[in-house]
Amino acid sequence: MENEMNNEFISPIENIENLEAVIEAILFTMGEAVELERLAAAAGHDEDTVRRIIRSMMDQYQAENRGIQIIELDNSFQMCTKATMYESIIKITHVPKKHVLTDVLLETLSIIAYKQPITRIAIEAIRGVQCDHAVNKLVEYNLITELGRLDAPGRPILFGTTEEFLRNFGIKSLDELPIVKPEKLEDFKLEVEEELQLELDI
Repeated sequence: MENEMNNEFISPIENIENLEAVIEAILFTMGEAVELERLAAAAGHDEDTVRRIIRSMMDQYQAENRGIQIIELDNSFQMCTKATMYESIIKITHVPKKHVLTDVLLETLSIIAYKQPITRIAIEAIRGVQCDHAVNKLVEYNLITELGRLDAPGRPILFGTTEEFLRNFGIKSLDELPIVKPEKLEDFKLEVEEELQLELDI
């Protein structure tokens, strides 16, 4: 009876604070992006409630000028340090400087981001030059990954972007990529279709 009476006096604020503590503990412990569905199940609340709580926490971290933040990645959430803290962190961890993306790497990455899943041959058809080195570097930097293989002769590898790509470019999902002019997209589409047809004819 005593426990039941005590539960009656738990305020909504205390419930919210407890839920925030649970979410914070999970994200800190996992150290990687955690799907909203898994967070809601672990916290024992519905997804809409957990999403609202997390976004409120995100605002709090920003307002309090903390060294950590919560970021949203395609319906998943992750706790990480703020980019402005990087220079201070490397003095302790001795982590090498961030990889610098050359124009070639950026161009290749852009094609993959907008046209994924896409094969290496299709990328080369759009760029007009070989891209083995660029693709390998982007895989090494964990900005792109293999998504499977094209159902065509030789079964070429299909590439697409990773969560690391979203984190590095500060977007929640691919839907937030800048819109490319329709005529440019049409050029990409025609070039890729022509190259895919060549692959099928081999």
